[in-house]
Amino acid sequence: MHNNETLKLQRNLMALVEFSRTVNQSLDLDFTLNNLLFSCMGKFLTTKGLVILNREGTAVIRSAKGIPNEEIEKFNTGSVKFGGEEEIRPALPELGESIILPISSSRGELGCLVLGEKITKKDYTTEETEFLKTVINIAATAVENALIIAELKEVNRNLDGRINRLSSLFELSKEFGLLSDERRISKLLAYSLLGHFLSSIYAIIYFEEGHNRVIDTTVPKIKEIVEDLANRSITTHHLGASVKELHPDLSGLKIELVVPMKIQNETKGLILLGKRGGAYDYEETDIEFIYSIGSLAIISLENKHLFMEALEKQKLEEELELAKDIQKNLLPKSIPEMKFYDIAATSISSKQVGGDYYDIIRKDDTNYYIAIGDVSGKGVPASLLMANLQAFLKSICRQEAEISSSTGIINDLVSENTTDGRFITFFWGIVNDETRSFTYVNAGHNPPLLVRAGEIRYLDKGGIILGVMPTMLPYASETIELQQDDLLVLFTDGVTEAKSPEDEEFTDEALEALVKSITGLPANKVLERITEEVNKHANGAMQSDDITVIVIKVK
Repeated sequence: MHNNETLKLQRNLMALVEFSRTVNQSLDLDFTLNNLLFSCMGKFLTTKGLVILNREGTAVIRSAKGIPNEEIEKFNTGSVKFGGEEEIRPALPELGESIILPISSSRGELGCLVLGEKITKKDYTTEETEFLKTVINIAATAVENALIIAELKEVNRNLDGRINRLSSLFELSKEFGLLSDERRISKLLAYSLLGHFLSSIYAIIYFEEGHNRVIDTTVPKIKEIVEDLANRSITTHHLGASVKELHPDLSGLKIELVVPMKIQNETKGLILLGKRGGAYDYEETDIEFIYSIGSLAIISLENKHLFMEALEKQKLEEELELAKDIQKNLLPKSIPEMKFYDIAATSISSKQVGGDYYDIIRKDDTNYYIAIGDVSGKGVPASLLMANLQAFLKSICRQEAEISSSTGIINDLVSENTTDGRFITFFWGIVNDETRSFTYVNAGHNPPLLVRAGEIRYLDKGGIILGVMPTMLPYASETIELQQDDLLVLFTDGVTEAKSPEDEEFTDEALEALVKSITGLPANKVLERITEEVNKHANGAMQSDDITVIVIKVK
């Protein structure tokens, strides 16, 4: 009996040595687990056995013999937590009176070995259990090493994939950077996605202000739901069942993934993809890659959009500069010398083309027309109407009609040529350089200031603004006999409404107080002081209106 036990012990030791040599000669996990399973099942004559690994708290069958595949698949759904026998045994009822032993190492519990009933139907003895534990301890180091190698291989595969994708992104960034045509940008994006994911179903949607559209697709019906998708404020990706929740029609169109294209966290477009080619599903790394490609594409699309806007802006600015030059040329080049009048005038343009106008037109040797006007609105339409006014005025000035009836004619001409509600505030008069008389008509303009002996009189006789309606009532005129040292200040509302950085206006009161204080100065000095005070008030603030002033000092 003693000799039999010795022989048995020797056989067990030899089996352990052979097993140790076998499992440690390979770093392949499947090879190690299969050897562990075959050795134990052969030793104890069992027909069923399996090795379960601990995958972050979830039990996963990695090697099995005598177990139907459908049972393995059912077990590996992720529903079985890795724990003691109370977790594992209920999930394996077909093994009967099985034995479950843990596989442990310095990393903790790696898994467990499960052996079914012996063919002999006998229970596992204490001695057999200890032998199994010894076999498992020997295998544990090999299993741990194999797991580490498998993890390293997986890390390397992921790293290689990321490197390849980074390389692709680098090349794509250069390609996208060279493109400015929307069609070529969308095709490069589509081909990049198809090349990586082999999906024949895709759509690329671009959100522009007031114009959301599909710029490339293999799913024509996607165009019917573009506006719905644009209104859903999609800020993160949707995959699988989440796509149906996003929009019920998407699943019918076989869309499985929706990824937003964003700039500074604002969604500017969408990438929609169908099922990935092959037997693979979309993973997080795939979605990250799609995000990256989408970002390159949307930046390129936005750059193209901004480039076109810049071209339009540059073209508009060039046209505005041309309009400003034309407008400037419509103003008098010089002011005629007069015996009794010292005259100075200026028109300071805002950044926009405006509608301010002034003119001094010689009628004959002693009479001169002096006019100032302000067309409503800004831009080219206002400047064109101002040019019409100048043409009307120069034509009227050649006739011998009285200034009041002439104003009615000008009003009728302006009314016929305005259809968008524009109008002109207008003031004009005739100064006589012999009698020092001044006959004027005010058509709704800011009343010019007549400063005499420290008192201000407003020149407001006239009628309605030009262009509002045809002349129904004649315009009234007034004749004033000017005196030495009288000061006349004609101005547009750009003066009194000039804004400070705090958005405060210069005001009529400030202008009146200023001109009363400088009435003794020559015309050019009065003009200089007015513009200085207005600029001082503005203090560098951008002005939205032209500033036009005519100063007449009676000698």
